[in-house]
Amino acid sequence: MPQRVPRRHYTDDFKAQAVALSESIGRTKAARQLGIPVKSLENWVDAARAGRPLRSPQRKPVSDLESEVALLRSENATLKMEREILK
Repeated sequence: MPQRVPRRHYTDDFKAQAVALSESIGRTKAARQLGIPVKSLENWVDAARAGRPLRSPQRKPVSDLESEVALLRSENATLKMEREILK
């Protein structure tokens, strides 16, 4: 029996930064750099453009480690983007 892939939960700040990154470098490239599904990013962008909040209504609390990992991923994506610009 195949194992189920656990759902990942992202902080609101991570989603907002991912949307901003996708607007500057494109959705596919941003999703690849952040290690998230393109469809998730598309949903966040659509919600942001429609003025809806980026938070999930049935959201579970995020642990400190998960929050730190999300922040570090976001910073890593920003640094990669800056490095690409300098090339």
